[in-house]
Amino acid sequence: MRDPRYDILFEPMQVGPVRAKNRFYQVPHCNGGGYRDPSAAAAMRGIKAEGGWGVIFTEQCEMHHTSEITPFIELRLWEDKDIPQLRKMSEKMKEHGALAGIQLAYSGINGPNLYTKEVPLAPSALPIRTFTNDPIQARALSKSDIKDLRRWFVNAAKRSKDAGFDLICLYGAHGFGIFQHFLSRATNQRSDEYGGSLENRSRFAREVIADMRDAVGDTMALTLRVSLDETIGELGFSNAEVRDFVEMNKDLPDLWDLAQGTWEDCSGPSRFKEEAAQHDLVKGIHELTDKPIVGVGRFTSPDVMVKQIKSGVLDFIGCARPSIADPFLPKKVEEGRIEDIRECIGCNICITGDMTMSISRCTQNPTFMEEWRKGWHPEKMNAKGDSDNVLIVGSGPAGLEAAWALSRRGYDVAIAEAKTEIGGRVTRERQLPGLSAWGRVVDYREYQLQQRPNVDIYFDSELDADSILEFGFENVAIATGASWRSDGVSRQHVVPMPISETAKVYTPDDLMDGTVPEGNVVVYDDDHYYMGGVLAELLVKNGAKVTLITPSAFVSDWTNNTLEQGTIHARLAELGVEIVLNRGVTEIGSDHVVSDCIYTGRTQKFAAEAVVMVASRSGNDAIYNDLIAREADWVDAGIKSVKIFGDAEAPGPIAWSTYAGHRYARELDGADIGDDLPFRREITELATD
Repeated sequence: MRDPRYDILFEPMQVGPVRAKNRFYQVPHCNGGGYRDPSAAAAMRGIKAEGGWGVIFTEQCEMHHTSEITPFIELRLWEDKDIPQLRKMSEKMKEHGALAGIQLAYSGINGPNLYTKEVPLAPSALPIRTFTNDPIQARALSKSDIKDLRRWFVNAAKRSKDAGFDLICLYGAHGFGIFQHFLSRATNQRSDEYGGSLENRSRFAREVIADMRDAVGDTMALTLRVSLDETIGELGFSNAEVRDFVEMNKDLPDLWDLAQGTWEDCSGPSRFKEEAAQHDLVKGIHELTDKPIVGVGRFTSPDVMVKQIKSGVLDFIGCARPSIADPFLPKKVEEGRIEDIRECIGCNICITGDMTMSISRCTQNPTFMEEWRKGWHPEKMNAKGDSDNVLIVGSGPAGLEAAWALSRRGYDVAIAEAKTEIGGRVTRERQLPGLSAWGRVVDYREYQLQQRPNVDIYFDSELDADSILEFGFENVAIATGASWRSDGVSRQHVVPMPISETAKVYTPDDLMDGTVPEGNVVVYDDDHYYMGGVLAELLVKNGAKVTLITPSAFVSDWTNNTLEQGTIHARLAELGVEIVLNRGVTEIGSDHVVSDCIYTGRTQKFAAEAVVMVASRSGNDAIYNDLIAREADWVDAGIKSVKIFGDAEAPGPIAWSTYAGHRYARELDGADIGDDLPFRREITELATD
C-alpha cells in the first residue's frame, strides 16, 4: 500500500486541454536510437508507461530538414513519412494511461546540417555551436524566413497531432533550441522587432505558440522548455531575465518546463551535482505564473519530490536519468515498495549513447534500450532453463547482477567472494572523491539478494579449479574482475615501458588499498575516463604535489561523453594540479619521468618521487583458464557450462559489467542461435527507383 505521505505525487494534474494521471513527468531525453532505431525507442517509452509515469516525452525531434544535428542521431519529423514511426511510439506511451508528448526542436545555431547540406538559419549570423566545432556559420533569419519557420512549426504540430501525441514541448533550453537563441543576447544580436529588449526577444516564442494554439491548441497541450540560466555572463539569458520573461508571458504556454541553460549544468553527474541541484534557480518562479511548472534535478527520493511540490516550487517531478535507471519508479512508490527503487547513480553513462551515436546503456538498469532488441523487461525475467544451480565466483557488479537476475529466474545461486565484503570494484571506487553515489549499484543488489531464499553468499572464499570441480554445481560463472597494470601498457605503449627498478610506481588498486604517495607525484593517464582525474584529486587532498600527464588533448578525455570533462579540468586546476596535455611518458626513472610530445616526439623530464599509472587493466581470468584446461573433468564433476564475463573477460565501465552479468543470466540454458544476431534491428527501406 502507498504511504500517505506520497499521495500528493499521484494527484491528477491539468495541462491545458489534457489531464495527467499523476505528477511523474518523464522529460525529453535522448537514447542513441532516434530515427535509426524507432521500435527500440518506442518499446523503451512503453515500458515507462507500464511503470506508471503520468507524462512521457520523446527525445529531441528535428521538426524541419533545414536544421539537423548530424552526426548525432535524434528523431525526425520532416515529412509525413516520419509519422508512422512516431505514432508507434505515442501508442506505446499511452497504453497504460500516460500522456504522450513530443519535443519539437529547431536547432538553429546548433544545427550544422551536415546531412541535408542546407545553409543553417539562426537569429543572427554567427558560427555554428556544436560539440565538434564544425567550421560552419549560420545565416541570419530574414523576416521572410521567420514567417517560414512559424509555418514549419505549425506543420510539425499538425503532424504531431496526426501521430497521436497529447503534448508538444517547444525546445528552448540547453543551448540547443531556437527559442533560447532568440531569447539570449549572446545569440540574438538583431536590431529589428525580434532583437534588443526582452519583449522583442520574446516575440518569436509568442508568435509560434499563438500559431500552434490556433492549429492544435484545443486538443494538445503546448509546453515551453526554457533555460533557467545560461551561466555565460552578462550577454547570456540569466536567471533574472528568465523570471522577467515568465512574468511578462505568464500565460503563454500551458506548462513551463524549466531546465538549466547548458546540458552540462542541467545534467551534471553526481560527482559534481546533488539531487535537486536546480532548486534555487526554480524557487519563486511559480509566484510569477499560474501555469504548472515541471523541473528536473535527478530526483530519486520520493521525500524530496514531495518537498518540491509542497513548497510550491514544482507541480510536476521531471525525470530523465531516474526514469532510465528505474522505469517503474512511480509504480514502486504507489505500491509502497520504496526500497525496490533502482536509484540513478548519476554516472551519465546513459548520455554517452547519444554522444557516441550508439544505443544507450544504464549502469543500474541493463535492460535499458534492450526492451525491443532483446525482449528484456526490467521487472520480469524469462523462465528457468533445464539446469538448477549456478556458482558465481566474484561479487562485483557483474556477479551481483547475474545473481539477482538468475535468482529471479528460479535458479539456486551461490556466490563465492574472496574478500570479506561484496561489491568488487564498486565497493572500492565508491570511497574515491565524488563517487559515493556509485555505491548504489551494490546497495540495491545487496538488499535484493538478501530477500531471495535461493541465494547464498560465502565470504573469504578464494576458490581454485580443484575446489570448483569438487562442488558439483551445474553452471560456473567467473566474474572475478580485473586488476590495473603497472607496466604502462595501454594505448601509447602496447608493450611495457622502461621503468627503473628503484622507481616508485603505483596503480589505482594500490591507492584504493590505502597506499597514497606523497611529495611530487606524476599521474600518467592513458585510460582517459574518470580514474586519472579522481586519483589526482585524491592525491592533492592527501598533500601531494601532482602533475597529470596525458597523451590526450583533454584531461579525462572520454568524459566529454558524460558531460563532465570541463568540470573535471576546472576542479583539478583549482586544486593546483599541473595539467600536461598531448604528452606521453616514455620512461620512468627513480626520481623523474621522461615525457614525449605526441606530435614531435621531443622529450622533457618531470620530477617524480612517485608515479601513479592509470593505463589499462588485465582480466583476472586465471581460474577460468584453469577450468577450460580441465574441460575433460567437467562431466564427472557435474558441470554443464563455464562462462567468464564482465571485467574478468574484458575490462570496461561498470555499465558494461552489469550488462554482461544480466546477459549471462538471461541466456543461461538458452537455445544455441548459431550465427544469428543476438538482437533485433531495423533496416532502412530501400527506395523503389
